[in-house]
This record gives sequence, C-alpha cells and structure tokens, in this order.
Amino acid sequence: MKKGVVLYLILSIFVIGCSSDKQSHEELPFIDVSKEYPEKGIVLTDIADITYVHLTSKSDDYLFKGSIDYVTQNRIVVIDRSSHSLLFFSKDGNPRSRFNHRGQGPEEYRDAASVMYDEARDDVFVSPDFSDHIMVYSSSGEYKRKITLPQININGQMALFDDQSILVYDNTKLWQTIVQNNSAEKITFTEQGGDSSFFLISQTDGTVSDYIQLPNKNINLSYRDLGDTFIGQVNYGRVRKCPDGLLLYNPEADTVFLYGKDKSLTPYMHKKPLLSDFNPMTVMDICMDAGRFQFMSVYPYLKTGSSPSPKYYMRDKKTGEIFRQKITLPDYQGKDFYINPRLSNYYEKEYHFELDFTELEEAYNANQLSGKLKELVASLSKEEDANNVFVFVDFHP
Repeated sequence: MKKGVVLYLILSIFVIGCSSDKQSHEELPFIDVSKEYPEKGIVLTDIADITYVHLTSKSDDYLFKGSIDYVTQNRIVVIDRSSHSLLFFSKDGNPRSRFNHRGQGPEEYRDAASVMYDEARDDVFVSPDFSDHIMVYSSSGEYKRKITLPQININGQMALFDDQSILVYDNTKLWQTIVQNNSAEKITFTEQGGDSSFFLISQTDGTVSDYIQLPNKNINLSYRDLGDTFIGQVNYGRVRKCPDGLLLYNPEADTVFLYGKDKSLTPYMHKKPLLSDFNPMTVMDICMDAGRFQFMSVYPYLKTGSSPSPKYYMRDKKTGEIFRQKITLPDYQGKDFYINPRLSNYYEKEYHFELDFTELEEAYNANQLSGKLKELVASLSKEEDANNVFVFVDFHP
C-alpha cells in the first residue's frame, strides 16, 4: 500500500507523464471539470479510417439481440443476449462459427455475461455474472478448461494482459461496502485473495501472480433510485486496453494509471479538482488513448435517480487542447456521434459505432445517407437482415 500512497503524493505536487517516451518529461495530462471547454466539430474521416460492416445473418442462427462484445484483429465476437450463444464473424461481417453451452453441467456456463477472445490460441473466455470461475472454449465450442478465480467476481471487469495472464478488476469489496453502508443487515463476502481490487491471474488455472495497488479514497459514489428501493453505482470503466499496456482506474481517486507491459505502474492522466474539493462532485470515467487523441467522459454525481448524463471530451496529445466532442460522419447527415471511452475489451487500435437499422432506413428514405453507407443500406433487406450496421473506426497515428 505504501507504493500507492507515494505515487499519489508525487502526483499531488508534480508528476511525470508516461504515456510515451516523448511525454516522459512533461507534466501529467489532466482535465479540469470546473472549466467549460468549447465544443469543436470533428469530421470522423479526418482523424480515422472507417469501414461499414453488416453482420450477415444468412440464417436465424446468426441473428442476435445485443451488440458487439469483443473484437480482435480478424474476428468480431457477439453474445446473443436472448440465448447466451456466442457468435463469431469475420471483420467483413461474414459468419464463421457459433456455440451455446448454457446449462448446469461441468463443461457449461450458467450465463455468458462477458467474453474475451485470444485469437492466436483460439481461446474463448466466457465469464458468468456473480461467479468464481471463467470457462474456456474454442471458437467452435470445444471445451478446454475452467479457470478458478480467487473469489466470487460480482460483475467485474477483465482484460487479456499477455500470453499467460488476465488482469481482473474485482468489485466485490466495493459492493460489500455499498450494501453495508445502505442496509441495516450486514452482508459479508468470503474472500480468499489478497487485499486488492486489481490483480493478475494465470490463463491456465487462475493462480494470482500479481496484486496491483492503486490509490483509493473512502468516497461513496453509490446512488439510490427515486423510489429509494435500489442501491447501485454507475459502472465506471476500471480497465481499458491501450497501445502501451492497460489503463487502470479508481474514479474515487481521480487518477488513471498505466500498467505497462513490463508490469510497471505509473500515473497517466488525472482529473482536477479532486472529488473531495469540488461541490457538487463530478466524476471522470476511464479515458481512452487512440491515435493522437485521448477521449474522456465526466459525470455529475447524483445521490438519487438513474445514471447521470455524461459530457464527452477529447484531448489532442500534440497540442494539449481539450474540447467537447461533436463528431460527424460525412455519409450520414444530421447525425452526431461521440467516443465513449467505457467501450472496453477491445482490439486497442479500433473503436466502433452501432447504427440502428430501422433508423438507417428512415435516414435513407429522407435522403440523409450518401456514399458507401447509402449503398450498403440500399442492398439490405429488412426481412432477411435484421442485424444492425456497425462503423469500425481505425484512428490515424
């Protein structure tokens, strides 16, 4: 824990940026949520290459409810939320394989809450909600192994770190604290691991190889719904891939850290003022590093009600300029987009937008579409192709 405290004290005085060698002697990037940054229009094709992809449904087996869950260099993975089937598509949208092992057997999963895919090894990691394990299959559904976690993982977040390890964010302690602070009945969780919310486990058997301590503060970011019957917390991004490793984040501490490929831990970006110094509190979500930009979102903290509406920002790493996002697509008139850094579990070079097919048809009939997007929508039959269209974004360096 001393290491984390030292890092935080250094950050509060003057801290060295570390997102790249060029920034190693510069002040750590930050966003000041007390300021009103200007809105700036960005044409998406000016900062990235884009590709329109329709996930083809040649049969009902490849129709799905949900969205894209994981992307690798050559594959798109989808969890069908209606059946908990795993669907695999090529990057041009053609079906490749599918399987469903939902059940109670020793080689089955109770539900498919989240998925990760190691394309090189053809390892599909399926993580059920509220479970103490991860099931591993091939993309054709062949059972490979079961990875036992150190403790029950309550809707946590994970990322493949290297060929041997998975980095896990476990929010068991967070939910225990929220429940105990808001309930007369004491609820406990059995813990078998160390005192950390971030840790590395083996892809083979779940053995913990590294506990990662991030600075944290005893700040309650939970909320109650308007009926005062439900207690929850906004599902802030805690783990995100980036070109240099993984970004790790505790929003309660206002600082994003880079966990490098060499397992070093260094400050990457922070928010000011601190949560404890600004009223009303404004929370930053995890950031996303892509091309020459860092993408961020901030939320006003609400004690009651549903999840608050975010503000989306982007920072030019070359100039340091920060502005509100207003992203447009030349082929879709009248439609604004934003980059949500919470979209995780991803091939680190890319991002995607999902375009509702019904809205696309309406836009087509209203003559709002042009170029390749218009050609694609015109070629699709609503009766035969019900899956939505996706815009894949590959940011320029």
